[in-house]
Amino acid sequence: MSVVPITSPDLQAAEVSFFSALCSDDFAHLGVPDGDLRSSWAHCSEIVKRSEAHGFRNILCPSSYQVGQDTLSFVAGCAPITSKMNLLAAVRCGEMQPIMLARTIATLDHMLEGRLTINIISSDFPGQKEDSNYRYQRSREVVEILKQAWTQDEINYKGEIYNFEGLNTDPARPYQQNGGPLLYFGGYSPAAIELCAQHCDVYLMWPETKDDLKQRMIAVNERARAYDRTLDYGLRVHMVVRETEAEAREYAEELVSKLDDEEGRKIRERALDSTSLGVARQARNRELADMSGFIEPHLWTGVGRARSGCGAALVGSADQILSELENYQKMGIRSFIFSGYPHLSECDYIGKLILPEIKTCSLPHEYGRVPQNIPNTPLGAGERR
Repeated sequence: MSVVPITSPDLQAAEVSFFSALCSDDFAHLGVPDGDLRSSWAHCSEIVKRSEAHGFRNILCPSSYQVGQDTLSFVAGCAPITSKMNLLAAVRCGEMQPIMLARTIATLDHMLEGRLTINIISSDFPGQKEDSNYRYQRSREVVEILKQAWTQDEINYKGEIYNFEGLNTDPARPYQQNGGPLLYFGGYSPAAIELCAQHCDVYLMWPETKDDLKQRMIAVNERARAYDRTLDYGLRVHMVVRETEAEAREYAEELVSKLDDEEGRKIRERALDSTSLGVARQARNRELADMSGFIEPHLWTGVGRARSGCGAALVGSADQILSELENYQKMGIRSFIFSGYPHLSECDYIGKLILPEIKTCSLPHEYGRVPQNIPNTPLGAGERR
């Protein structure tokens, strides 16, 4: 698919999103369960409503087999209680038969009147352990079937896993007629990067040093160019922002002050992605951090002691965090997914101190993107405008 090189008025803007803690991932002190913060419709939907009220443009609704709410049911329930914000629904490929999944997503997209985005996930199922290449091939076929269902009159597909012939797609057409919902994807293996480069729209990364992120973006951009495609890039990261750096660091220390390391290990290992390459790199970050847990002046790895997946937080004053975000944007990152503990109060801090200072947007489909300049040299320090 060719990229139409048009000028986008939102090129300097960023999609700033929040996170709804569907997977029993909300704490006042990391690793210490709190009944008031348990994963429930009441609590998690309040996070969604609060995020929209503050002006977040999207919200990630994650997926877990072990704990929490069912993602697609939750997103459906959010349709009548939201009106502006997109919802980013995590979908585990292979969990639902692809034709049924296409219809479910299309229905949700109509309920949300086009405000649905999808986070494509490849993972093992409970009690199973499958070859990584098989999982990504399954995800590839699911995505290709979804795209047929959303753009063609019938599905005709012959793959290694799925085969369909002459299936009418009329019930599966989404509200968004320009190719269906935007597809977000995160993965670190060569097979994962290939899938994203060929079929997805936004490559999501977990926090690492800027040099590591830059090298990852260069590698993904190179693969996307092989398919004549342009991707957007996103960063999923926690945040502790306060009026001063001292306040932010003090709160970060308080978050882990009651954490038992054995309980933290159990929390990390209950996730089905706990042995993935991406999680391993988050663990490596903690090993390379200084005595206070920082791998860069404002990137703190303490969150990862009690969490699988995204394991670091931006910590600092509002001005410091805004400068960090500007540096990320200069790298070509246009999507940010923030979270904090506990989620409601940190949503308020970010909404008050950060969102008013950032020009925000919703990301466009590929036909409306401007090719990104992915840097080939190390970044210099940026200054916030």
